[in-house]
Amino acid sequence: MNLIEKANAIFLENFPAETWFERAVFFSWYCDIHDCTYCYMSTGKHTKNATRSQESLLAEVILCKQLGWKFGFLSGGQKAFSQQDFAELLKNIHKIHGEKIWINVGALDKQQLEQYKPYIKGVVGAIETVNPKLHDKVCPSKPIAPFEKMFKLADELGLMKAMTIIIGLGETIEDFKHLERFIKDNGISKIHIYSLNPQKGTEYENAKPPTAEYQAEWIAKTRIAFPKIDIQAGIWVNKVKTVSLLLKAGANSISKFPAIRQFNSEAAKEIENQAKLAGRTFKGTLTKLLKFKIDENISDEVRKKLDKYIATLQKRAT
Repeated sequence: MNLIEKANAIFLENFPAETWFERAVFFSWYCDIHDCTYCYMSTGKHTKNATRSQESLLAEVILCKQLGWKFGFLSGGQKAFSQQDFAELLKNIHKIHGEKIWINVGALDKQQLEQYKPYIKGVVGAIETVNPKLHDKVCPSKPIAPFEKMFKLADELGLMKAMTIIIGLGETIEDFKHLERFIKDNGISKIHIYSLNPQKGTEYENAKPPTAEYQAEWIAKTRIAFPKIDIQAGIWVNKVKTVSLLLKAGANSISKFPAIRQFNSEAAKEIENQAKLAGRTFKGTLTKLLKFKIDENISDEVRKKLDKYIATLQKRAT
């Protein structure tokens, strides 16, 4: 608890006592790599056509904005879209969202970054584990070096840099030294710290998920080493009672919670309660359906998708 208390004190010295939900918007269930051993895409059950329509994605962006959910990042399997189609999607999201966004779509080259730059604030490197030997085993076709090259290009172009890690893949807390070095060497300003959620059909199907205390330890050590870094903690429906601990450990926000399917559920209510227990004001809402202000200029196709989302939330809000 001394570690948690220290991390919480450092957090409050550098940030307001607030928290929120960040929505990662996923555009596909297909990945050109598909051999990361923890990932559901490695099961080979999804074809290259397993991508969402642009209308559905844009409707979700509107939904997030209306409910006060921050846009975590846009992500999906690598090479699910052509470069031109992806640039068009970014352009349309930027127009609706009104702000530049983070993207998490693999290691990008300079030409790609230059094309996407008008619509993005930064790039996310899906590093997953900083233990070198474990990384080679877990992500055999997703080496770290190309991400480090992308981060250098991001510096040249004035883009921000973030990363993701998943704890519970086989690393130990002794591997934190690798994470600390990686953040320093690459100038990372935001980190998403997830815990393993075993997926059926993967090599980790029968693995035991890490404890909340272990995830909190990684978060706390990161907060203490980097007082101003933006830390996002990934949680699942069955882990909502751990939110207070993760926030006190120094997390700025939470993610991974299926907020649309679980809107106004007991789990959603518990997240907002856990924020209070941690002494944080919860920005936005996971439980109250607010009056939507819809831009009259959105297309009929986007509006139809949005109406379906709203209808789903209305059923769960009563």
